Amino acid sequence: MSAHCQLTGARPGFGNTVSHSHRRTSRRFDPNIQRKRYWLPGEGRYVRLTLSARAIKAIDAMGIESAVARIRARGGKV
Repeated sequence: MSAHCQLTGARPGFGNTVSHSHRRTSRRFDPNIQRKRYWLPGEGRYVRLTLSARAIKAIDAMGIESAVARIRARGGKV
């Protein structure tokens, strides 16, 4: 599963771990990605989405229909 949110487009960020001796090694900051299943009443089926935790909260506020419309507008497949 790729660390990519279908709704917000959140992807990993990259940076450095800095040790006590100030030696730098590269690291990756992954978003909190979850796979979640939603009932889509307009189409009479379930959809499984790969979402960040922030996107799950956004869907709770805006509704699944408008979230799926926004994903499709970005060019995503649902």
